[in-house]
Amino acid sequence: MRVGISGAHGTGKTTLAEALCEHLPGHVAVDEPYYLLEEEGYEFGFPPSLEDYRAMFARSVQSMTSPLSAAGVVFDRTPLDYLAYMAAIGADPSGEAGTAGLRAAFAGLDLLIVTPVTAETERALPAAEMRVLRSRVNDALLDLVYDDPLSAWESIPVLELSGSLDGRLGAVLAALGHAVS
Repeated sequence: MRVGISGAHGTGKTTLAEALCEHLPGHVAVDEPYYLLEEEGYEFGFPPSLEDYRAMFARSVQSMTSPLSAAGVVFDRTPLDYLAYMAAIGADPSGEAGTAGLRAAFAGLDLLIVTPVTAETERALPAAEMRVLRSRVNDALLDLVYDDPLSAWESIPVLELSGSLDGRLGAVLAALGHAVS
């Protein structure tokens, strides 16, 4: 099974990815592109620039289309995240994405999980940096998910986790047809 988790920074994506891998036999988490690129020597600006987001977008597409990630994978971020970050800083997501590569990246997903900013994430999770950017990314992400202007993920089931943080794992496992153990 292949699962992608998308959301603005500080919404619990990594924690959820790790919990899913513990409950889904044989599944591994793929680190988010920021960390993969950083390990490869890429130097990001702070805050990241449009070029930085483009690099993360390309790395995310590459990770999701790699034959090494054929099955049993939970992606901590998807290309959708980086389109939302680009939109949040004023770029046109439609002009940033190669639709063929984007469609290929999403084609193998069994479920797209969205972790939006909610009152509970604000209260229960550590305070996030760049709160204005985070809010803009959250709005852009939700618009992109449900409008799908690139027709790239329209056939992928979407699970928006806007309920309690404690219920996230159970909700995802139920959507995937697995029982919580």
